[in-house]
Amino acid sequence: MDLNSRLFDSIRIKPSCDEPKAAAEAVCESPGCTHPGLYRAPKGRKAEGQYWRFCIDHVRAYNATYNYFDGMNDAAVQAYQKDAIIGHRPTWAMGVNRTGQAKPENEPARDWAYVDPLGILRGEGVGDARRRARQPEEPRKPKHSATVRRALDVMGLEEGADSAAIKAQYKVLVKRFHPDANGGDRSFEERLRDIIRAHDVLRAAGLC
Repeated sequence: MDLNSRLFDSIRIKPSCDEPKAAAEAVCESPGCTHPGLYRAPKGRKAEGQYWRFCIDHVRAYNATYNYFDGMNDAAVQAYQKDAIIGHRPTWAMGVNRTGQAKPENEPARDWAYVDPLGILRGEGVGDARRRARQPEEPRKPKHSATVRRALDVMGLEEGADSAAIKAQYKVLVKRFHPDANGGDRSFEERLRDIIRAHDVLRAAGLC
């Protein structure tokens, strides 16, 4: 940027109501100069908000050599630039609470809700999670239709009964309720018909 440019000299901050009168009365503060001090120039570091009053020639010369970091070593300049990233606001290290005190060791940990399928937050390795995933799941009970469930109930069987259990139970029930096994008593014929129909339903469903 050309510090001697007329455009640079025309950059102004909106003055307050009293500033034009004060600027008109001010004299250039450069030693030996009697021209009006119409132009402001910052006094520099540790004097923020304070300005010199110069004429046009001396404000140009001042701006050409102005250095905010004058008198600071390299370490101080780097520290200032680092603080400027966060606006020179105070910061605290991780693990320090708002009051600036370290977190007590006996303070209970928060019960955060999270989904951790790999067990990383629980201290498990990926291998542990994979071994847990390979563990056999509990066998699920087969789901049958309402008709099949009623047929199993008629025969006194659980829903998970296999083909061998169904056949064995069918033989037991037929022998128990057949008229020949009851001395010709036919009072159990309706019960026998229900058992036979239930067996037919299970066989049609492929369970026996």
